[in-house]
Amino acid sequence: MDHVTKLTGLGKLTKVLRSPVAFSVLAGVVVGALFLVGTGADPLAAYGAVLSGSLGADGIGSTLTTLTSVLGLALALAVPLRAGLINLGGDGQLVLGGMAAAVTGLYSPLPAPLTVVLALLAGMAAGAGYAALAALCENRFGVPLLVSSLLLSYPAASFASYLARYPLKEPGSSLPQTRQLPDGVALATFGSSTVTVGLLLVVVAAAAYWFTDRRTAFGYEMRMTGLNSRFAAYAGVERGGLTLRLMAVSGALAGLVGAIGVLSFPYRFLDGSLTASGYTWTGLTAALLAGAAPVGTVLASFFFAVLQVGGLSMERTTEVPRELTQILQAIVIVFLAARLRFPRFSRDRDPDRNTDTGQAAQSPQGELV
Repeated sequence: MDHVTKLTGLGKLTKVLRSPVAFSVLAGVVVGALFLVGTGADPLAAYGAVLSGSLGADGIGSTLTTLTSVLGLALALAVPLRAGLINLGGDGQLVLGGMAAAVTGLYSPLPAPLTVVLALLAGMAAGAGYAALAALCENRFGVPLLVSSLLLSYPAASFASYLARYPLKEPGSSLPQTRQLPDGVALATFGSSTVTVGLLLVVVAAAAYWFTDRRTAFGYEMRMTGLNSRFAAYAGVERGGLTLRLMAVSGALAGLVGAIGVLSFPYRFLDGSLTASGYTWTGLTAALLAGAAPVGTVLASFFFAVLQVGGLSMERTTEVPRELTQILQAIVIVFLAARLRFPRFSRDRDPDRNTDTGQAAQSPQGELV
Protein backbone atom coordinates (compact mmCIF):
# COMPACT_ATOMS: atom_id res chain seq x y z
CA MET A 1 0.00 0.00 0.00
CA ASP A 2 2.84 2.40 0.85
CA HIS A 3 4.42 1.74 -2.53
CA VAL A 4 1.12 2.39 -4.31
CA THR A 5 0.58 5.58 -2.28
CA LYS A 6 4.05 6.85 -3.18
CA LEU A 7 3.42 6.15 -6.86
CA THR A 8 0.07 7.93 -6.72
CA GLY A 9 1.61 10.95 -4.99
CA LEU A 10 4.46 11.02 -7.50
CA GLY A 11 1.96 10.88 -10.36
CA LYS A 12 0.00 13.82 -8.95
CA LEU A 13 3.20 15.82 -8.46
CA THR A 14 4.28 15.07 -12.03
CA LYS A 15 0.87 16.14 -13.31
CA VAL A 16 1.11 19.43 -11.44
CA LEU A 17 4.63 20.15 -12.67
CA ARG A 18 3.60 19.37 -16.26
CA SER A 19 0.56 21.66 -16.11
CA PRO A 20 0.66 24.83 -18.22
CA VAL A 21 0.59 27.09 -15.15
CA ALA A 22 3.48 25.40 -13.32
CA PHE A 23 5.48 25.22 -16.52
CA SER A 24 4.90 28.91 -17.21
CA VAL A 25 5.97 30.01 -13.72
CA LEU A 26 9.10 27.86 -13.79
CA ALA A 27 9.94 29.06 -17.30
CA GLY A 28 9.54 32.66 -16.19
CA VAL A 29 11.90 32.10 -13.25
CA VAL A 30 14.49 30.45 -15.50
CA VAL A 31 14.32 33.15 -18.18
CA GLY A 32 14.52 35.83 -15.48
CA ALA A 33 17.64 34.14 -14.12
CA LEU A 34 19.18 34.21 -17.60
CA PHE A 35 18.44 37.94 -17.81
CA LEU A 36 20.21 38.46 -14.49
CA VAL A 37 23.23 36.41 -15.55
CA GLY A 38 23.43 38.38 -18.77
CA THR A 39 23.62 41.65 -16.83
CA GLY A 40 26.24 40.31 -14.45
CA ALA A 41 23.91 39.98 -11.45
CA ASP A 42 23.59 37.00 -9.14
CA PRO A 43 20.19 35.29 -9.70
CA LEU A 44 20.20 33.60 -6.30
CA ALA A 45 20.88 36.89 -4.52
CA ALA A 46 18.21 38.69 -6.53
CA TYR A 47 15.51 36.07 -5.96
CA GLY A 48 16.55 35.78 -2.32
CA ALA A 49 16.05 39.53 -1.95
CA VAL A 50 12.58 39.22 -3.48
CA LEU A 51 11.57 36.53 -0.98
CA SER A 52 13.15 38.15 2.08
CA GLY A 53 11.84 41.59 1.16
CA SER A 54 8.27 40.38 0.69
CA LEU A 55 7.93 37.55 3.20
CA GLY A 56 10.36 38.70 5.87
CA ALA A 57 9.36 40.47 9.08
CA ASP A 58 9.77 43.90 7.49
CA GLY A 59 7.94 43.12 4.28
CA ILE A 60 5.08 40.75 5.06
CA GLY A 61 2.81 43.64 6.09
CA SER A 62 3.32 45.40 2.75
CA THR A 63 2.75 42.14 0.91
CA LEU A 64 -0.56 41.50 2.67
CA THR A 65 -1.64 45.10 2.06
CA THR A 66 -0.83 44.72 -1.63
CA LEU A 67 -2.54 41.32 -1.66
CA THR A 68 -5.77 42.95 -0.47
CA SER A 69 -6.04 45.03 -3.65
CA VAL A 70 -4.56 42.47 -6.05
CA LEU A 71 -6.71 39.60 -4.82
CA GLY A 72 -9.86 41.74 -4.67
CA LEU A 73 -9.48 42.85 -8.27
CA ALA A 74 -8.37 39.39 -9.39
CA LEU A 75 -11.61 37.97 -7.96
CA ALA A 76 -13.60 40.77 -9.58
CA LEU A 77 -12.20 39.91 -12.99
CA ALA A 78 -12.16 36.14 -12.46
CA VAL A 79 -15.92 35.94 -11.86
CA PRO A 80 -16.95 36.92 -15.41
CA LEU A 81 -13.85 35.29 -16.88
CA ARG A 82 -15.07 31.96 -15.51
CA ALA A 83 -17.95 32.26 -17.96
CA GLY A 84 -15.77 33.42 -20.84
CA LEU A 85 -16.54 37.12 -20.29
CA ILE A 86 -13.78 39.72 -20.00
CA ASN A 87 -14.37 42.80 -17.87
CA LEU A 88 -11.79 45.46 -18.72
CA GLY A 89 -13.59 48.18 -16.76
CA GLY A 90 -12.08 47.39 -13.39
CA ASP A 91 -10.47 50.82 -13.09
CA GLY A 92 -13.75 52.67 -13.58
CA GLN A 93 -15.66 50.45 -11.16
CA LEU A 94 -12.81 50.70 -8.64
CA VAL A 95 -12.73 54.51 -8.79
CA LEU A 96 -16.49 54.92 -8.55
CA GLY A 97 -16.56 52.56 -5.57
CA GLY A 98 -13.87 54.60 -3.86
CA MET A 99 -15.65 57.89 -4.54
CA ALA A 100 -18.99 56.51 -3.33
CA ALA A 101 -17.31 55.38 -0.10
CA ALA A 102 -15.68 58.78 0.34
CA VAL A 103 -18.96 60.68 -0.14
CA THR A 104 -20.75 58.31 2.23
CA GLY A 105 -18.04 58.64 4.84
CA LEU A 106 -18.03 62.44 4.67
CA TYR A 107 -21.78 63.03 4.81
CA SER A 108 -23.30 60.08 6.65
CA PRO A 109 -25.05 61.13 9.90
CA LEU A 110 -24.70 57.63 11.37
CA PRO A 111 -22.16 56.64 14.03
CA ALA A 112 -18.66 55.84 12.76
CA PRO A 113 -18.93 52.00 12.80
CA LEU A 114 -22.22 52.07 10.88
CA THR A 115 -20.81 54.66 8.50
CA VAL A 116 -17.92 52.32 7.66
CA VAL A 117 -20.36 49.53 6.82
CA LEU A 118 -22.53 51.91 4.81
CA ALA A 119 -19.48 53.21 2.92
CA LEU A 120 -18.45 49.67 1.99
CA LEU A 121 -21.96 48.89 0.77
CA ALA A 122 -22.10 52.17 -1.17
CA GLY A 123 -18.81 51.35 -2.89
CA MET A 124 -20.06 47.90 -3.85
CA ALA A 125 -23.38 49.31 -5.13
CA ALA A 126 -21.62 51.94 -7.25
CA GLY A 127 -19.27 49.39 -8.80
CA ALA A 128 -22.05 46.87 -9.40
CA GLY A 129 -24.32 49.42 -11.06
CA TYR A 130 -21.60 50.69 -13.37
CA ALA A 131 -20.51 47.20 -14.38
CA ALA A 132 -24.13 46.26 -15.03
CA LEU A 133 -24.32 49.24 -17.40
CA ALA A 134 -21.59 47.63 -19.52
CA ALA A 135 -23.59 44.38 -19.58
CA LEU A 136 -26.72 46.26 -20.66
CA CYS A 137 -24.77 47.84 -23.51
CA GLU A 138 -23.99 44.36 -24.79
CA ASN A 139 -27.43 42.88 -24.16
CA ARG A 140 -29.49 45.76 -25.53
CA PHE A 141 -27.27 47.46 -28.09
CA GLY A 142 -24.90 44.71 -29.16
CA VAL A 143 -21.75 46.50 -27.97
CA PRO A 144 -19.17 43.82 -27.12
CA LEU A 145 -18.56 43.61 -23.38
CA LEU A 146 -14.81 43.89 -23.97
CA VAL A 147 -15.36 47.30 -25.58
CA SER A 148 -18.17 48.67 -23.43
CA SER A 149 -16.48 47.84 -20.12
CA LEU A 150 -13.19 49.37 -21.19
CA LEU A 151 -14.63 52.57 -22.66
CA LEU A 152 -16.91 53.17 -19.68
CA SER A 153 -13.84 53.39 -17.44
CA TYR A 154 -12.83 56.74 -18.90
CA PRO A 155 -15.95 58.76 -18.01
CA ALA A 156 -15.99 57.14 -14.57
CA ALA A 157 -12.40 58.19 -13.88
CA SER A 158 -13.04 61.69 -15.26
CA PHE A 159 -16.18 62.13 -13.14
CA ALA A 160 -14.40 61.04 -9.96
CA SER A 161 -11.48 63.31 -10.82
CA TYR A 162 -13.84 66.26 -11.26
CA LEU A 163 -15.44 65.65 -7.86
CA ALA A 164 -12.05 65.40 -6.15
CA ARG A 165 -10.72 68.54 -7.82
CA TYR A 166 -13.74 70.84 -7.48
CA PRO A 167 -16.88 70.24 -5.40
CA LEU A 168 -15.31 67.86 -2.85
CA LYS A 169 -11.77 69.24 -2.87
CA GLU A 170 -10.16 69.84 0.50
CA PRO A 171 -9.99 73.61 1.06
CA GLY A 172 -6.46 75.00 1.01
CA SER A 173 -4.88 71.83 -0.37
CA SER A 174 -2.83 71.84 -3.55
CA LEU A 175 -3.59 68.15 -4.15
CA PRO A 176 -6.70 66.87 -5.96
CA GLN A 177 -8.18 65.14 -2.93
CA THR A 178 -11.29 65.16 -0.78
CA ARG A 179 -11.36 66.09 2.86
CA GLN A 180 -10.13 63.48 5.29
CA LEU A 181 -12.84 61.16 6.62
CA PRO A 182 -14.10 61.89 10.14
CA ASP A 183 -12.43 60.25 13.12
CA GLY A 184 -13.38 56.60 13.44
CA VAL A 185 -14.55 56.28 9.85
CA ALA A 186 -11.78 53.86 8.90
CA LEU A 187 -11.15 50.15 8.68
CA ALA A 188 -9.49 48.60 11.71
CA THR A 189 -5.87 47.57 11.32
CA PHE A 190 -3.96 44.60 12.70
CA GLY A 191 -1.71 46.08 15.33
CA SER A 192 0.62 48.78 14.06
CA SER A 193 0.73 47.40 10.53
CA THR A 194 -0.98 48.80 7.45
CA VAL A 195 -2.99 45.59 6.99
CA THR A 196 -6.70 46.24 7.54
CA VAL A 197 -9.75 44.06 7.96
CA GLY A 198 -10.24 44.68 4.25
CA LEU A 199 -8.00 41.65 3.74
CA LEU A 200 -10.49 39.52 5.67
CA LEU A 201 -13.33 40.86 3.53
CA VAL A 202 -11.47 39.89 0.38
CA VAL A 203 -10.70 36.42 1.76
CA VAL A 204 -14.40 35.96 2.60
CA ALA A 205 -15.21 37.00 -0.97
CA ALA A 206 -12.76 34.37 -2.25
CA ALA A 207 -14.39 31.70 -0.07
CA ALA A 208 -17.84 32.72 -1.33
CA TYR A 209 -16.59 32.52 -4.90
CA TRP A 210 -15.21 29.01 -4.30
CA PHE A 211 -18.48 27.84 -2.71
CA THR A 212 -20.58 29.32 -5.51
CA ASP A 213 -18.32 27.87 -8.19
CA ARG A 214 -18.20 24.36 -6.75
CA ARG A 215 -21.41 23.88 -4.81
CA THR A 216 -24.21 25.77 -6.57
CA ALA A 217 -26.18 25.46 -9.79
CA PHE A 218 -25.26 29.04 -10.68
CA GLY A 219 -21.58 28.14 -10.46
CA TYR A 220 -22.16 25.15 -12.73
CA GLU A 221 -23.90 27.35 -15.29
CA MET A 222 -21.02 29.80 -15.09
CA ARG A 223 -18.38 27.13 -15.69
CA MET A 224 -20.32 25.44 -18.48
CA THR A 225 -20.79 28.76 -20.27
CA GLY A 226 -17.06 29.35 -20.09
CA LEU A 227 -16.24 25.90 -21.43
CA ASN A 228 -18.86 25.82 -24.20
CA SER A 229 -21.29 28.73 -24.51
CA ARG A 230 -23.31 27.04 -27.29
CA PHE A 231 -23.85 23.92 -25.22
CA ALA A 232 -24.82 26.05 -22.20
CA ALA A 233 -27.35 27.96 -24.30
CA TYR A 234 -28.76 24.68 -25.63
CA ALA A 235 -29.10 23.48 -22.02
CA GLY A 236 -31.21 26.53 -21.19
CA VAL A 237 -28.70 29.01 -19.76
CA GLU A 238 -29.85 32.52 -20.70
CA ARG A 239 -26.63 34.33 -21.60
CA GLY A 240 -27.97 37.87 -21.29
CA GLY A 241 -29.16 37.40 -17.73
CA LEU A 242 -26.00 35.53 -16.78
CA THR A 243 -23.83 38.33 -18.18
CA LEU A 244 -25.77 40.94 -16.21
CA ARG A 245 -25.49 39.03 -12.94
CA LEU A 246 -21.81 38.22 -13.34
CA MET A 247 -20.90 41.79 -14.28
CA ALA A 248 -22.83 43.13 -11.29
CA VAL A 249 -20.91 40.81 -8.96
CA SER A 250 -17.64 41.71 -10.69
CA GLY A 251 -18.30 45.42 -10.32
CA ALA A 252 -19.34 45.00 -6.68
CA LEU A 253 -16.00 43.35 -5.88
CA ALA A 254 -14.06 46.07 -7.71
CA GLY A 255 -16.08 48.73 -5.89
CA LEU A 256 -15.35 46.99 -2.60
CA VAL A 257 -11.61 47.25 -3.28
CA GLY A 258 -12.03 50.97 -4.02
CA ALA A 259 -13.96 51.48 -0.79
CA ILE A 260 -11.29 49.59 1.17
CA GLY A 261 -8.64 51.86 -0.35
CA VAL A 262 -10.48 55.01 0.73
CA LEU A 263 -11.24 53.70 4.23
CA SER A 264 -7.54 52.90 4.70
CA PHE A 265 -4.63 55.35 4.95
CA PRO A 266 -4.74 58.25 3.98
CA TYR A 267 -8.50 58.00 4.69
CA ARG A 268 -9.65 60.09 1.75
CA PHE A 269 -10.12 59.91 -2.00
CA LEU A 270 -6.96 61.07 -3.76
CA ASP A 271 -7.32 61.42 -7.50
CA GLY A 272 -5.31 58.73 -9.30
CA SER A 273 -4.12 56.91 -6.17
CA LEU A 274 -6.40 53.91 -6.62
CA THR A 275 -5.31 53.23 -10.19
CA ALA A 276 -1.67 54.38 -10.10
CA SER A 277 -0.36 51.01 -8.92
CA GLY A 278 -1.99 49.13 -11.80
CA TYR A 279 -3.67 46.61 -9.51
CA THR A 280 -6.49 46.12 -12.01
CA TRP A 281 -4.15 44.75 -14.67
CA THR A 282 -2.18 42.75 -12.12
CA GLY A 283 -5.46 41.23 -10.96
CA LEU A 284 -6.42 40.40 -14.54
CA THR A 285 -3.03 38.75 -15.03
CA ALA A 286 -3.56 36.66 -11.88
CA ALA A 287 -7.04 35.63 -13.01
CA LEU A 288 -5.74 34.64 -16.44
CA LEU A 289 -2.85 32.70 -14.93
CA ALA A 290 -5.26 30.73 -12.71
CA GLY A 291 -7.82 30.19 -15.45
CA ALA A 292 -10.27 32.03 -13.13
CA ALA A 293 -10.28 29.05 -10.74
CA PRO A 294 -11.05 30.23 -7.17
CA VAL A 295 -8.12 28.67 -5.30
CA GLY A 296 -5.76 29.28 -8.20
CA THR A 297 -6.73 32.96 -8.29
CA VAL A 298 -5.78 33.31 -4.62
CA LEU A 299 -2.41 31.63 -5.17
CA ALA A 300 -1.65 33.62 -8.32
CA SER A 301 -2.58 36.88 -6.56
CA PHE A 302 -0.22 36.07 -3.70
CA PHE A 303 2.52 35.25 -6.22
CA PHE A 304 2.17 38.63 -7.94
CA ALA A 305 1.92 40.49 -4.62
CA VAL A 306 5.22 38.90 -3.59
CA LEU A 307 6.79 39.96 -6.89
CA GLN A 308 5.60 43.55 -6.56
CA VAL A 309 6.75 44.08 -2.98
CA GLY A 310 9.89 41.96 -3.33
CA GLY A 311 10.93 43.84 -6.44
CA LEU A 312 11.46 47.01 -4.38
CA SER A 313 13.64 45.15 -1.90
CA MET A 314 15.60 43.55 -4.73
CA GLU A 315 16.29 46.97 -6.22
CA ARG A 316 17.51 48.34 -2.88
CA THR A 317 19.77 45.44 -1.91
CA THR A 318 21.13 44.15 -5.23
CA GLU A 319 20.74 47.20 -7.53
CA VAL A 320 18.70 45.05 -9.91
CA PRO A 321 15.83 47.22 -11.19
CA ARG A 322 12.40 46.23 -9.95
CA GLU A 323 11.18 46.23 -13.54
CA LEU A 324 12.57 42.69 -13.66
CA THR A 325 9.51 41.54 -11.71
CA GLN A 326 7.27 43.07 -14.39
CA ILE A 327 9.28 41.20 -17.01
CA LEU A 328 8.72 37.99 -15.03
CA GLN A 329 4.97 38.58 -15.04
CA ALA A 330 4.97 39.12 -18.79
CA ILE A 331 7.11 36.03 -19.42
CA VAL A 332 4.80 33.86 -17.32
CA ILE A 333 1.75 34.96 -19.32
CA VAL A 334 3.55 34.53 -22.66
CA PHE A 335 4.59 30.98 -21.78
CA LEU A 336 1.12 30.19 -20.48
CA ALA A 337 -0.45 31.40 -23.73
CA ALA A 338 2.06 29.39 -25.75
CA ARG A 339 1.41 26.21 -23.76
CA LEU A 340 -2.34 26.53 -24.15
CA ARG A 341 -2.09 27.32 -27.85
CA PHE A 342 0.50 24.63 -28.67
CA PRO A 343 -0.12 21.62 -26.39
CA ARG A 344 2.42 18.87 -25.95
CA PHE A 345 2.93 16.78 -29.05
CA SER A 346 3.08 13.73 -26.81
CA ARG A 347 -0.64 14.01 -26.25
CA ASP A 348 -1.24 13.29 -29.90
CA ARG A 349 0.80 10.11 -29.59
CA ASP A 350 -0.77 8.93 -26.32
CA PRO A 351 -2.46 5.57 -27.05
CA ASP A 352 -4.50 5.78 -23.86
CA ARG A 353 -6.21 9.00 -24.83
CA ASN A 354 -9.89 8.58 -25.69
CA THR A 355 -10.08 10.29 -29.06
CA ASP A 356 -13.58 9.07 -29.80
CA THR A 357 -15.23 11.03 -27.03
CA GLY A 358 -12.97 14.05 -27.51
CA GLN A 359 -12.60 14.46 -23.77
CA ALA A 360 -9.71 16.66 -22.70
CA ALA A 361 -7.78 15.92 -19.57
CA GLN A 362 -7.73 19.54 -18.59
CA SER A 363 -9.92 22.60 -18.74
CA PRO A 364 -9.14 24.73 -21.80
CA GLN A 365 -8.60 27.62 -19.44
CA GLY A 366 -5.65 25.78 -17.87
CA GLU A 367 -6.91 26.40 -14.37
CA LEU A 368 -4.81 25.73 -11.30
CA VAL A 369 -7.53 24.14 -9.20
